[in-house]
Amino acid sequence: MKFVSWNVNGIRSILTKGFLTFVRESDPDVLCVQETRAVEDEAGLKLEGYHAFWNPAQKKGYAGTAVFSKVKPLAVTRGLGVLEHDGEGRVITLEFKDFFLVNVYTPNSQRGLTRLKYRTGEWDVDFLKYVKTLERKKPVVFCGDLNVAHKEIDLARPKDNRRNAGFTDEERASFDAIVRSGFLDAFREFEKGGGHYTWWSYMNGARERNIGWRIDYFLISPALKHRLRSSAIHPEVGGSDHCPVAMVMGS
Repeated sequence: MKFVSWNVNGIRSILTKGFLTFVRESDPDVLCVQETRAVEDEAGLKLEGYHAFWNPAQKKGYAGTAVFSKVKPLAVTRGLGVLEHDGEGRVITLEFKDFFLVNVYTPNSQRGLTRLKYRTGEWDVDFLKYVKTLERKKPVVFCGDLNVAHKEIDLARPKDNRRNAGFTDEERASFDAIVRSGFLDAFREFEKGGGHYTWWSYMNGARERNIGWRIDYFLISPALKHRLRSSAIHPEVGGSDHCPVAMVMGS
């Protein structure tokens, strides 16, 4: 079963930049999209052979997530069930026979860290609680733009970005909590080296120079480790400031 996750930085925009070609050629069983910035009717996107599930933000043109799955899920849940978190369309959960899939677009702490306290003190805590509650029923896969580079190896210039959003001690500690709780970073099960990034600034030719950050992930319950076959980053795929990340699980 092949999974792909991609922050598309606007679904309507990326439809003009090769999105459908990428989906056709990569042929994922499940495609998780973040930062859709649109409701389903506005997007004009119909993927043949996929069941589509959208969770738009209440604020027009902001945030939002969507999941496209060839396999019809047993159930679909939108949000965390926490009112203060669920207006931005950041989470969709699909329940399959033997695991849950959670697509997440974690809030950015923002320039000046104006949202850091909310993000690390409330959102991160409640999200981890949510996926651990799911895990009591069956294993969990969660993926998406987590808006944090976990280790120094996960961004090109760690010293220059120490207190910038996405690389604060608080955000990294939240990721540490995810790992301590048992979840495995699928990409790091295969690749221990640096230079692998999923987001690049549009400024100063950062992508061409590979001055980037790894902030898009697949994480899995340890019970699924024996099924993990591969995990990859696809920086060659353009159209967004993020690139797609992929994971394959066997039966």
